[in-house]
Amino acid sequence: MIRRLRSRFGQDQSLLRSLLVAAAVLTLAVVFAVLGGEVTEGDTKAFDLTLLAAARSSRVAHPWLSSVMRDLSGLGSPTVLTLVTVSAVGYLALAKARSTAFLLAASAITGSALVSILKGSYGRLRPDPAFADFVATGLSFPSGHATSSAVVYLTLGALFASTRARMTERAYILGIAAVVAALVGISRIALGVHWATDVLGGWAIGAAWAMLWLMVANFTARRSKPAAAPMD
Repeated sequence: MIRRLRSRFGQDQSLLRSLLVAAAVLTLAVVFAVLGGEVTEGDTKAFDLTLLAAARSSRVAHPWLSSVMRDLSGLGSPTVLTLVTVSAVGYLALAKARSTAFLLAASAITGSALVSILKGSYGRLRPDPAFADFVATGLSFPSGHATSSAVVYLTLGALFASTRARMTERAYILGIAAVVAALVGISRIALGVHWATDVLGGWAIGAAWAMLWLMVANFTARRSKPAAAPMD
């Protein structure tokens, strides 16, 4: 009887967590959609230009800043993210966590495809090269570096954190993943290769995408777990 009550309590907690995550995903998706609408209408231009000018002034006043921001930006480059994802997927496959490996790969690949689709849909041009530390090609909204970094690092952080029992360890791991994703986005603004709203949109949709795939991973794990025998 006690074991049955514990099992029911655990199921209720799992359902509550799933509902909270689903609500967070929906909220982030709405934030992205609203921000995208504001960008399309040009309502964010003054805000974006203010931060763009401030970033250029900071680079002029502190020449070392460009080098630091380029290094941080590299953490969100397609090459680095591909290397990180392939390495993690390979380890998970060797550890016989093949379903988790597949979900991680699917999250990263579909996230990259999502960025391409959204960029093409909004068709926003990048800031004037006069504001940038270097000339970057391609469309601007949402930031591919910010989106993909959020998808990869937050997904990896959540998967790694789920293996730890202590809440402080989980919080630390998730915090580090969030900080890395945040620094990548900030670097794109600081280098002048993206509007600030590109990065905000990338963070929103990237985090939502990561959480969505983590929901899929949790659902798959519950379905594959053998049901406990009823106890009187």
